Amino acid sequence: MDTIREAAKSRGYVETVFGRRLWLPEISSPSGPRRQAAERAAINAPMQGTAADLIKLAMIQVQQSLEDKGLRSRLVLQVHDELVLEVPEAEVEALRELLPEKMENVAQLSVPLIVDVGVGDNWDEAH
Repeated sequence: MDTIREAAKSRGYVETVFGRRLWLPEISSPSGPRRQAAERAAINAPMQGTAADLIKLAMIQVQQSLEDKGLRSRLVLQVHDELVLEVPEAEVEALRELLPEKMENVAQLSVPLIVDVGVGDNWDEAH
């Protein structure tokens, strides 16, 4: 955390694993509360921003695969690190295979990405 804070102060920003930058103009503020808020953002942004990048990349891959395969399933919603799809019954098994394949391989990291697929008549039942 100290390393991230120091890097943010010297550069004025932090980056996600994919290089997306969060600029922190208040990181050197003389106002303690403003500086501390920027420091908290600096510590949080690389991890949370990388997670956001991953789910965005996954959404693109999933949508492209649905189109390429001519499936009727629809990507409806993103909720944090989850994708919600409307899937015709006849396509459920195909999506059980497709989603982990696309989402787990959206990036190669030092830790594996693990995807679980739930099915239900609504988001709650799919959990």
